[in-house]
Order: sequence, then C-alpha cells, then structure tokens
Amino acid sequence: MPPGFHLLIAAQFVSALSDNALLIVAIALLQQQGNPAWWAPLLKFSFTIAYVVLAPFVGPLADGFPKARLMMAMNALKVGGVLALLAGLSPLGAFCIIGVGAAAYAPAKYGLVTELVGPRQLVAANGWVEVTTVCAVLLGAVLGGVLVSPGMARMLLLLWPGLDALSAATWLLLIGYGLAAVLNLWLPDSGARYRRAHRSPKALVRAFVRAQARLWRDPEGGLSMAVTTLFWGAAAVLQFAVLRWAVDVLGLALGRAAYLQAVVAVGVVGGAALAARRVQLAQALRVLPLGILMGLAVPLVACIDSWQMALPLLLLVGALGGAMVVPLNALLQHRGHQLLSAGRSIAVQNFNENFSVLLMLGLFAVLLALGLDVRTIMVALGVLVAVLVTLLWRRARRRRPASVAPA
Repeated sequence: MPPGFHLLIAAQFVSALSDNALLIVAIALLQQQGNPAWWAPLLKFSFTIAYVVLAPFVGPLADGFPKARLMMAMNALKVGGVLALLAGLSPLGAFCIIGVGAAAYAPAKYGLVTELVGPRQLVAANGWVEVTTVCAVLLGAVLGGVLVSPGMARMLLLLWPGLDALSAATWLLLIGYGLAAVLNLWLPDSGARYRRAHRSPKALVRAFVRAQARLWRDPEGGLSMAVTTLFWGAAAVLQFAVLRWAVDVLGLALGRAAYLQAVVAVGVVGGAALAARRVQLAQALRVLPLGILMGLAVPLVACIDSWQMALPLLLLVGALGGAMVVPLNALLQHRGHQLLSAGRSIAVQNFNENFSVLLMLGLFAVLLALGLDVRTIMVALGVLVAVLVTLLWRRARRRRPASVAPA
C-alpha cells in the first residue's frame, strides 16, 4: 500500500469507533430519559439523514478541497455534536450534527483511497477499509457496552463525582473524536485536483441526478450498487434487531446485548479479510450467492432462544455479508472512479446506500411501534434479502462476463 494509507485507516478507525460506542451510550441515555424502545433506531436515522440530504453537495466538496484537511474539519464538527449532547441537546439532534460531519467525511475518505491506490490493489484496499470499519463497529459496540455497564458506571462516578455516569462516558468518547482529527493532520495529499464547482445548489442537484443516472445505467456499476444498497440497509436493521432480540428474547441487559451485536461484526471482519485476499476485481460478481446464504441464515437466528447457540450463526451471517460486500464495493468504486470523479462517485454511492438505511430503519421503527415481534421482523428481513439477491444474481448470470479487468 502507498505511504499514508495505513494512517488513513487508523484515522477512520478511531472516528468510527467513537461513533459506534456513542450509539450504545445514546441508546442508554434514551432509556434513562424514559423514551420508548422504538426511538433507538431513530438515532441511526438521525445520523444517516445527512448522507441523503447533502449527497449532491458533499461530492463536489470532497473534490474541491484537499481531502485530508476536509476529513479533519469534519471530525471537528463531530466534536461539536458531542459537546452539544453534553450541553443538553437531545440525542437525536446531536446525532444529526454528527451525521453531517460523517456525510462529508465519507466521500473524502473513500475518494482518497481511490486516488492513492491503483485498480490492482483496490479490492485489497477496500478489504482494509471494510475490515477496520467493521472492527470499529465491533469494538465500538463492546466499548459502548462496557461504558453503560453498572461496574463502569460506578467507576466513572468515582472519577467524576460531579457528573452522571453517561455524561462521563460521553466525555471519554470525546477524546476519540479529537484523536481522529489529529491523525488527519498527517495524512498525505494524493496530488489529485479537480475543478472546483462554483455553481448554484440547483445546478449541483442537476449534476448529481445526471451522475446517479450514469452510474445506475452502467452494467457493473448499477448491479454492484443495487447489492451494496440492499446490504447496508439490511445491515442497519440487523444491528438494532439483534440488540432488541437479545434483550427481549434472550433477556440480556443492553451492555451484554451489545456484545452479541459485536459477534456479527467479528464475522464480517473474517469474511471481508478472506475476500480481500482471494477475490480479484474481475471476479467481484461471483460472490453474489453468499448474499443469498446470508439472507437465509437470519431467520435461523430469530428462531434461537439461547445465546450460546446463536453465536456461530451470528458469526456466519457476518462472514457471508463481509465476503460479499467487499468485492462488490471495490467494483462499484472502480466503475464510479472511471465514469465520474472520486468524490462524486462516492457521494452517489452514499446517497443510495443511506437512503436504503433510512427507508429500512424507518420501517423497522414503525413495525416496533405497532408492536410487531422482533423475531417476525428478522425472518421477513432475511427472506427479503435472499429473494432480492437471487434476482440480482440471475440478472448477472444472464449478462456476459464483466469487463472490469484492472487497467
């Protein structure tokens, strides 16, 4: 990998670790405030909405400035969101601010990866990004679970007697955001420069719509984007469904339920690492059957009432998902970089994937508010994923072999 790549990985890991730990702490805060359980997925909804609303603008923003400096600025904005939470802002409002920072951070991060790394290394580079991102989800869930545990609460109250335990935990996470901002100071400049877009918001939206149409019409780009869009929407629902299932069905406390959520992330790490080593860019579409198996495994998890029996299935679900999404994500970035610019292609990808997250999380929250059992939701989710990936796989098989050999 080129110089500076691993520093980029470290910076995004620390930032994502803080995001995921803060999510668990914020869920505990909502419970402490007496809010209903269906508010929990709205935290992710609030975080994600900026990805959709700002999608036409963050791509040109990422291409218009040195990406490392933009990433540092967006981490500083996340710090502002955490400070607002500590000052008394609603967790939903604070996650909106943090989401704005994350929405502009993502195209800068992935765009810098695409600029630094050549096509032959792009699957491996995406493997690094996805593995460390999922490790951040894993360790963030564990860290958040530890921070909201009774033992840690007592320790935090001893260290900061003037604060409640959740506020003290939030102050600790603020250090992580600050560290991520500092790490971005030493990221290299790729040297890539794009003409800065001095256009009206309406013109930027029209350009974004054209970019959407161009990437969706591309055979490899459109197919890979359909799969990754479905995957990330389903993964967001599964993240909260596993938490709710562990609490309602297995009778675990929130802190321990977060550990089960982390088991899925362990599987994703393993699957993503294997795909990064074994799958070439030209073979990316061959991993689609793994998505079918992943969908079929989710209903099996929902039928289990013992955490010991659930562990291997949760690992399997994560491994299948990780092995599928890394090659397809690399293919999507490769085609996007060829058809558009690095920042604009990532912005298009983020819009679609996060629109899926908003849609599916919103539906999940509505179903919970209506009193539907979480196991029924998990079964329906798994069947939906299996059916849709099967249709996309059949579409891929009807086409001639993909012409995505590295340049």
